[in-house]
Amino acid sequence: MFESLLQTSYFALFLIIALGFILGRVKIKGLSLDISAVIFIALLFGHFGVVIPKELGNIGLVLFIFTIGIQAGPGFFDSFKSKGKTLIILAMLIVGSASLTGVALKYLFDIDTPSLVGLIAGALTSTPGLAVAIDTTQSSAASIAYGIAYPFGVIGVILFVKLIPKILRIDLQQEANRLELERKSQYPALHAATFRVENDSVCNRTLAQLQLRSMTGAVVSRLKQGDHICMPKATTKLSEGDLIRVVGNDKSLEQVGLLVGSRVDKDIPFAGTQELQSMLVTKKNLVNKTLGHLNLQGTFGCTVTRVRRSGIDLPPKPNLSLKLGDKLMVAGEKEGLKELGQFLGNDEKRLSDTDFFPIAAGIVLGVLFGKMNISFSDSFSFSPGLTGGILMVALILSAIGKTGPIMWTMSGSANQLLRQFGLLLFLSEVGTSAGTNLISTFQESGWTLFGVGVAITMVPMIIALIFGYYVFKINILDLLGTIAGGMTSTPGLAAADSMSDSSAPSIAYATVYPIAMVFLILFIQFIASLIV
Repeated sequence: MFESLLQTSYFALFLIIALGFILGRVKIKGLSLDISAVIFIALLFGHFGVVIPKELGNIGLVLFIFTIGIQAGPGFFDSFKSKGKTLIILAMLIVGSASLTGVALKYLFDIDTPSLVGLIAGALTSTPGLAVAIDTTQSSAASIAYGIAYPFGVIGVILFVKLIPKILRIDLQQEANRLELERKSQYPALHAATFRVENDSVCNRTLAQLQLRSMTGAVVSRLKQGDHICMPKATTKLSEGDLIRVVGNDKSLEQVGLLVGSRVDKDIPFAGTQELQSMLVTKKNLVNKTLGHLNLQGTFGCTVTRVRRSGIDLPPKPNLSLKLGDKLMVAGEKEGLKELGQFLGNDEKRLSDTDFFPIAAGIVLGVLFGKMNISFSDSFSFSPGLTGGILMVALILSAIGKTGPIMWTMSGSANQLLRQFGLLLFLSEVGTSAGTNLISTFQESGWTLFGVGVAITMVPMIIALIFGYYVFKINILDLLGTIAGGMTSTPGLAAADSMSDSSAPSIAYATVYPIAMVFLILFIQFIASLIV
């Protein structure tokens, strides 16, 4: 009975996943495989003839790559601007050193060219690379060599990514915290302070005339004129001795002091009808609208003092575009705040709702883009493929955020669930298919090709580690994502992603992967055409 159940794909799939999670939780000297353990269980099942359908693996790959792109999109373009040059160099080093290692070993062990390009594609787990290798050589030797190199190409990257932090004695959580501090340092912390109006040049002038926000970057949240506490309006006139409560970073507050008068150690309490509230932006029609365009102070009599996004407080500049899930700190009259809450949505449940239409539409667009054949010349054309097409489209859609009524973003919990489910499907299928002919392939083709495949997998990662960590001084989380992307290894990314809560590996992977894929295709075509 059990054997017949194993031939049932859904039973075998969930058994592999369950056993994979059990194995993943086993720690040896503080090291565990986590979710990556699924592929090792799948290899074992594949060896004994259990096969998960290719379609399930493709569905898993599509979901995993799409959610990675959606998560990485907002930070991708910033990362590309700041670190793009370094990451591109590393991608070229990885693909270039893999190709050179293969060519050198070809002459050392007298390997034919079709087998060589198949080994390179397999060692870097690149299906588009294999397609190009077969198309260029018109030989079945390429696919055989690919099958030999592929299992270690998958396993080797996972083990390398898992072991390197341990070998280098790096605490990944500390590194994640350091990256978060670096990110936050780009956005100085906001503080509140009270100032007394003393400067003659600002007395008897309205807030609109003074243009305090544009001149200093700070926001006036409330005023005290004599015994009267009021909310700021554009028409509010300042008089000598007035107290104003201001929110801004240290530099902004310093400029306010120079403009207005001395800083005093006093708070200005809210009057009975006034409050400070936090509100969530949950209405889709407000996404990408600027605060200046919305004019919340003029419409509702409320002042936005800060905008919290992804754990960072942003100054509420008029040109700041709102995003779904932004938390606004707002000061105003209770009635105005109530109306503003309805206007913004302020419904936390909406953030957890998942609309499947953008997911399905985004994946369809990605698949179609992946099928496109981009021709650079008569001799070279490039197709992004399934993975590349979906990743590129997801990155662009996520960065856009909203198209008409369609929101391309996803809640963190929904993204995490779909990503992990997709990954489990993918690892299960890849593992069983790689394990099916693993032993027989070795017996037929010998261990020489396998050893060459191991070298092509390991040498580029070691070179990337040396240059990335010791020469370019790249953060280890960025480096792990870069190595996974340069090796075009989705399971490698999964291993890196499971080791910390930081999105840095995913962003680096997304930055490097398309570049590495293009370079690999170019190198395979070059080797197949010119090296005999």
